[in-house]
Amino acid sequence: MSLYSYKATDISGKIAKGTLEAPDEKGAADRLHDMGYIPIRISQTGKGRGKLAGSATKSGDPDILSFFTRVSTKDVMLFTQDLSALLEAGLPVDRALSILTNITEKEKFREIIRDVLKAVQGGSYLSDAMAKHPGAFSAFYVNMVRAGEAGGVLEAVLERLGIFLESSQDLRDYIKSALVYPVFLVFVGGISIIILMTFVIPKFSIIFSDMGHAIPLSTRLLLGLSEGLRTFWWMILAGLSLVYFLIWRYVKTPTGRFRMDSLKMRFPVSGNLVRKIEIARFSRTLGTLIKSGVPILEALDLVKDIISNRVIAGSMGEIYERVKKGERLSKPLGDIGIFPSLAVQMITVGEESGRLDEMLLRVAENYEKTVRNIVKRFISLLEPAMILVMGLVVGFIVISMLMAIFSMNEMPF
Repeated sequence: MSLYSYKATDISGKIAKGTLEAPDEKGAADRLHDMGYIPIRISQTGKGRGKLAGSATKSGDPDILSFFTRVSTKDVMLFTQDLSALLEAGLPVDRALSILTNITEKEKFREIIRDVLKAVQGGSYLSDAMAKHPGAFSAFYVNMVRAGEAGGVLEAVLERLGIFLESSQDLRDYIKSALVYPVFLVFVGGISIIILMTFVIPKFSIIFSDMGHAIPLSTRLLLGLSEGLRTFWWMILAGLSLVYFLIWRYVKTPTGRFRMDSLKMRFPVSGNLVRKIEIARFSRTLGTLIKSGVPILEALDLVKDIISNRVIAGSMGEIYERVKKGERLSKPLGDIGIFPSLAVQMITVGEESGRLDEMLLRVAENYEKTVRNIVKRFISLLEPAMILVMGLVVGFIVISMLMAIFSMNEMPF
């Protein structure tokens, strides 16, 4: 028996929290049903991960950054999974939304849900009410909900949406967590070098000031760099800030964004990684939309806005037009030269077997695993390479100082 913490509601909408013992999460959900509760979130105590009754999810403590007002993808993901669980339990949409306003942590998102609830109680469709808040619910999200309402399968669509958002969030979290140590290493190494150049090296310059040309070339170069950094640090900082601002402004333009995305795809490692991330995103999004009943042309139009790389997103227009003329999806995907042959073949098999949505989701799973493996290998090579570079820089500084000290013995007195 394991100990589980839970968040549940009764038929009147009252929220209950607590812990109970059960053999597994399903057993915990069954016990809550026997107690007259509708489970919202169940997690094993101390784990921080759990499942919603009826759908896979993340649970546990609220986001430690919940004091920020921005509505994050994680907030929307938890809301979607909670709403799906409540609707599957048989609650009407307005009652489910009313319950969620009481358990949502962020005040801004709570106000959005209240506004959606008010619109639904006034006779609006859930999708139309959500469409009024594009900052929280994307066009992709709204169209998924609209398809679920039209087909009478809103609970199932919300469950798929929850799984989609969770998979996307997991991939983003994995990449971010993998980059934490390299970024920390660069930060600490950079600070250490700046301290050496601005505080330690100048102390030695006083000792070497009377040596003149007896100082080795590497030491003179190092002392010059140190003096320049100490004297003109504000100009260097202003110059770097200006360059960053100009690049940022250029990338914000359509032409600059396109050229930057094109450049990313040309790099040996990052290009392959960017391509596979976008393939996984395209496949999972399109597969989820088709599985939820969205027509393929409308789905392709929505996918274009999901893809962040403008080079790949630009090719979606050609794919859309060719599919609109009657071609199979796999043909234009293969012709644009972005999708690998394996992915194209899997999509072809899905079209021939009438299981295009399943094959697209399988392609997404395969490439998400590939992205994780690429990131893992890249980080395993990046960390020692960065340590080596930092070591070479610090080694150059130390050797330059030692050479100057040793050269003092050669000076006539």
